[in-house]
Amino acid sequence: MADPTLDATSLAQLVSSGEVSPLELVEEAISRIEALNPVLNAVIHPLYEAARAAAASGDLPEGPFRGVPFLTKDLDAATAGDPHQMGCAALKAIDHRSPHTDEVAAAFARAGLVNLGRTNCPELGSTITTEPEAFGPTLNPWDTGHSTGGSSGGSAAAVAAGMVPMAHANDGGGSIRIPASECGLVGLKPSRGRVSHGPMVGEAWAGMAIDGVVTRSVRDTARALDAISAPAVGDPYWAPPPERPFEAEVGAPTGILRIGLAPTIAGADVHPECRRAVMDTGRLLEEFGHHVEVSHPAALDEPDWNDVFLRLVAVGTASSVSHIEEILGRQVGPGDLEHMNLRLAEIGRAVSGVDYMAAVDAMHAYGRRMAAWWHPADGSPGFDVLVTPTLGEPPPPIGWLTDPRQGGRRLGRLMLFTAQFNMTGQPAVSLPLHRTPEGLPVGVQFVGPSAGEALLIRLASQIEAAAPWADTLPPVFAT
Repeated sequence: MADPTLDATSLAQLVSSGEVSPLELVEEAISRIEALNPVLNAVIHPLYEAARAAAASGDLPEGPFRGVPFLTKDLDAATAGDPHQMGCAALKAIDHRSPHTDEVAAAFARAGLVNLGRTNCPELGSTITTEPEAFGPTLNPWDTGHSTGGSSGGSAAAVAAGMVPMAHANDGGGSIRIPASECGLVGLKPSRGRVSHGPMVGEAWAGMAIDGVVTRSVRDTARALDAISAPAVGDPYWAPPPERPFEAEVGAPTGILRIGLAPTIAGADVHPECRRAVMDTGRLLEEFGHHVEVSHPAALDEPDWNDVFLRLVAVGTASSVSHIEEILGRQVGPGDLEHMNLRLAEIGRAVSGVDYMAAVDAMHAYGRRMAAWWHPADGSPGFDVLVTPTLGEPPPPIGWLTDPRQGGRRLGRLMLFTAQFNMTGQPAVSLPLHRTPEGLPVGVQFVGPSAGEALLIRLASQIEAAAPWADTLPPVFAT
């Protein structure tokens, strides 16, 4: 039996050497899911028979993860004929299945990954806790009374608990980084345009959303990014290609970096453990010889970015709801969708085309103001990396963010540092560098310049080597 603590790269090496077969890995992963999923509710659509057939066929692609078990989030990464219900009661009721395969799902398959099922997510991915009314909450392996984050919370719980070594995730406002933070994982949001949204979509949420993975190691993250980062035919734009494979950046020298720490920003009440995580990280970075100071872009202190973000999300939600109505052949109402999404769609439908374009322009202008910290207009030296808490607080209790009266205000207390970089399109990664006295994970976010994934991977692997996290496992973990 393969050790459940092994990362995806190690499992691929075992398959390549003939020490284990893809089918053996798949059967072991299915056993772990069946043992742990009744506790965590991470996998909502098992696809075991198709996975067994693929693993046994001998036809798996000779990709970098050949034979490695995998899970896909039930929001994008759709595969033809399989459930695609996005946390939505109306789509669950009709057992909606995707008529097509998304390009990112095809890329995962070309990498040799074997998809065992689809993971839980909040309805339409529109909040940062995975507690959809249609499928119930996903519980955190570190403490089952707490949230896994969202919207990739099902994937994060599955990886953190050792069901699979890596799983699909996506991020429109923090939805890779936030679950990574709350579940003690590595979560990299790639640059805008790095991963295709094809074949049905050119850009999601005005370019703010992007696909990726959650993992337990930096090298898995880098290898997976290599596997999925290529433009598809007809994509409207794409990120500049890297100078060499991202996997080659793991362990490569970083040079001396100029790093800014932002343990808090103007007007924010950041939890002491989250501030402590950033300052402790700063001391570690100084030990590496990097130049570290408390500094952050002035744009992070601007109060109005959130209004632009919410307007774009509302329009995106309205578009998603219209698509659901096309599938159903009728208008939706209470019982079909949760109240928050019905309200978001109502707001989005009230935004005129002119106002929507003004919001897109405002988003791009915000990105230019943010970028000035990395690339000052006067030619003076800029910074290389920004370090922040991933979240303003540790993982909250289940139900804390879904409270009908307090949930919205509480969400604002957590989501202080992530969505800005969906607006700018910059890459950002959350690393599992801290835990509260109660043992809850607290992630630290590293933000790079535009198209700067290579730099982030080099720095993340330097940190991983000095402060490894792989041997620290949650109480709920595969045996």
